[in-house]
Amino acid sequence: MPTHELPSPSCPMTTPATAGGAASTPSPDPGLPLGPARGAPPAGLPWPALLALSTGGFITLMTEALPAGVLPAMSRDLGVSQSGAGQSVTLYAVGSIAAAIPLTAATAGWPRKRLLLLAVGGFTLANAVTAVSGDYPLTMAARFAAGLVAGMLWALLAGYARSIVAPEQRGRAMAVAMGGATVALSVGVPAGTLLAGAAGWRVAFGLMSVLALALVGWIAAAVPPVPGRAEHDRLPLRQVVRIPGVAAVLAVTATFVLAHNVLYTYVAALLEPLHLGGRTDTVLLVLGLASLVSIAATGALIDRHLRTLTLTACLLVGAATLTLAGALLGSSPWPVHAAAAIWGLGFGGVATLLQTAVADAADTAADLAQSLLVTCWNLGIAAAASAGGLLLDHAGPRSLPWSALALLALALAVTAAARRHGFPGKG
Repeated sequence: MPTHELPSPSCPMTTPATAGGAASTPSPDPGLPLGPARGAPPAGLPWPALLALSTGGFITLMTEALPAGVLPAMSRDLGVSQSGAGQSVTLYAVGSIAAAIPLTAATAGWPRKRLLLLAVGGFTLANAVTAVSGDYPLTMAARFAAGLVAGMLWALLAGYARSIVAPEQRGRAMAVAMGGATVALSVGVPAGTLLAGAAGWRVAFGLMSVLALALVGWIAAAVPPVPGRAEHDRLPLRQVVRIPGVAAVLAVTATFVLAHNVLYTYVAALLEPLHLGGRTDTVLLVLGLASLVSIAATGALIDRHLRTLTLTACLLVGAATLTLAGALLGSSPWPVHAAAAIWGLGFGGVATLLQTAVADAADTAADLAQSLLVTCWNLGIAAAASAGGLLLDHAGPRSLPWSALALLALALAVTAAARRHGFPGKG
């Protein structure tokens, strides 16, 4: 999986500009819930629907990350090197980058539920092919196809969650819908790797296909229909980027994700000078469990304190990075697990924060703005793999935290500056 501040409910929502430059006031979408009447108690969250969306995020991230834990067995079965099998992750990311913007734009008018069912059905098929294929090109084609539907699904999930709740519940709804990805990262991927070790990597992919098929039925039964956008309501991509606040959120996404993944991708190499190379799994478990706490806190606070939460996330991950840098300078391993906990507390809710912020800024163009964010997120992951590798080869592991810290400082500065649009404060 694979990354925004929401204006607080008391602030006016930024709306896209019309061709003449004046702000337009969007009329309610037919078929979308308008929320309770003024003065009425807020309705409860539609938990079955939101948990179905969350499971979609879980499947998406599990499908993306599972090969990393089963590369040796996967490469043996397919008759290729581990680096060759590792291209299954690369092709998935390439598919996501290639699909997010064009497919989201092309399907903007489609009924959202139909599109959601097609995307989850795509995961059912792609994971089933991966589970049974003994042919390397066919397996890589299935991985690329999975990436295509992932790019579209990531752009769809956040807008769907926002559209089925009252305006004052949008942040919480997105936190629930995006929580599945955090659960996959912290618990699902390690569990899937253990299952693959015990029963074989094909069984793990087969179970992912079965779960996706079950989710198709769950969505059909529990998720309410949402209409697509009428043609006259859709903005060209160039206008979406120019909506006040969107560019700021995208800039924070790119820098934050790049900083996080420079560390995360090469965490094993980062721990080797501290003689913790064999404890990478423990460090990542601490990070993952702290991320679960973070997503829970984000869900509880996001609708009122999105700006504060985003600033805090930058500061927490920055503090964790500085702690790691200090540990490497002194070659002392004792602060590493504390740094991992702080890192998880800062990072766990970031995807929800950034997606909420860009959706609020883009308003009626939220789906296309989400596709831009998904693209920035995946480009950040890809760039981190390349940049981190160069740093590791030419400057050593001690250079990684300092590079990440510089990027986090930039993300913090942009967030702080985007007080009016993108990450607005109250009042």
